[in-house]
Amino acid sequence: MLLRHTTKEITERKALSVNPAKTCQPIGAMLAALGLHNCLPHSHGSQGCCAYHRSTLSRHYREPIMAGTSSFTEGASVFGGQSNLLQAITNIFTIYNPDVIAVHSTCLSETIGDDLNQIVIKARKDNKIPEGKYIIFASTPSYVGSHVTGFSSMVKAMVNQISEKTDKPKQQINIIPGWVEPSDMAELKRITREMGIPTVMFPDTSGVLDTPQTGKYKMFPKGGTTIDDLKSTGDSIATIALGKVCSGDAAKELDRKHKVPCEIIDLPIGVKGTDRFIEALRSAAGVSVPDSINDERGRLVDMITDMQQYFYHKKFAIFGDPDQLVAMTEFLTDLNMIPSYIITGTANSRGKKFEDRIYEILGEDYPNTKVMVSDMYMLHQLIKNESVDLLIGNTYGKYIARDEDIPFLRFGFPILDRVGHQYFPSVGYKGAMRIMERILTLLMDRQDRDADEETFELVM
Repeated sequence: MLLRHTTKEITERKALSVNPAKTCQPIGAMLAALGLHNCLPHSHGSQGCCAYHRSTLSRHYREPIMAGTSSFTEGASVFGGQSNLLQAITNIFTIYNPDVIAVHSTCLSETIGDDLNQIVIKARKDNKIPEGKYIIFASTPSYVGSHVTGFSSMVKAMVNQISEKTDKPKQQINIIPGWVEPSDMAELKRITREMGIPTVMFPDTSGVLDTPQTGKYKMFPKGGTTIDDLKSTGDSIATIALGKVCSGDAAKELDRKHKVPCEIIDLPIGVKGTDRFIEALRSAAGVSVPDSINDERGRLVDMITDMQQYFYHKKFAIFGDPDQLVAMTEFLTDLNMIPSYIITGTANSRGKKFEDRIYEILGEDYPNTKVMVSDMYMLHQLIKNESVDLLIGNTYGKYIARDEDIPFLRFGFPILDRVGHQYFPSVGYKGAMRIMERILTLLMDRQDRDADEETFELVM
């Protein structure tokens, strides 16, 4: 395998990234757009870019991903893609009739200087946008940021370009769920229903990327946040944003634009993370926490009590996106696991805030933990120097896990070599129970595998 050429000797690299722990902005923008009801994402660039973004999402979710493209050729690449996009807008509304087109830029359209705002204004002036239909847009070149910043930009565009404020406030709470699976969004909505709190979640891919098989194809599934609900977010009493990187900007934009107060917290993974989410809901809505939610928490605590001896001082390495890393690190350290390496590929203006939050979680208990904005080659080098008991990350970590013979928990995006992950939540108390069960199974399977005849036990 190629990774067997990874060296133990670590040298500083500033101009080169090898096997980056991220992918490009348009993928995130496309995913966010799919969380709107009757929305067709549109890639303003070449057909190849759009095909790559669609195929990556399709392989992760095992669902058909629909999107339009401006189909740049040599002419558009030189003279600009305005005419291509204007023609695409006409074609899409005429043929597919979505409620909204969500346009994101690509490297090519950004490099030649296409102005999406100006093009959309011209489309309105030329009456290319039918009555009651919408176009939103976000700037997402692939040569800066990552898929999570592209997601953030598109969610912020939803607020900036669609949300409205009227003189009739609504007793509802906005929830911006961040980059999570459709099952996670469904679980968050279940919790709010259990607490009796009206909410508007955006984006919402539940019912879009986890649709039932009925034998009939629907280009626009029944799920997703409706335009009317998205408009109403300006009248909500509060916004709760989950994950600073993916959701923070949109929450701040709602506050700036419509004076909707916001609370930005970590993803509700584990006991503390879910506690903060429940408390934020309770405080914003002025309700009591029902016994059913307290019972779920109690079951998780009981499960931790039963399992903690197996997690104690097991070393783990984790890579992926900042919001997920923060939440998972807090949860796993609460289980008395030791974080050896924490690697994200998303380097931007928020990068230092990510590191600060991680070190805040670690405190003085884990002085040897390496927290880095780097790539998976660096992670492999670190593991070669000092191995770990568990590796956590997306599918691309399987090569390191195989090469170094380490149990591997698939978590994050993309997961390309396993099926069904989008149907089981990781958030909330129930999601935490599933994460613990998966980790313990990996650790005890390894214990069984490595045990000799004398130590191979029936009861562990």
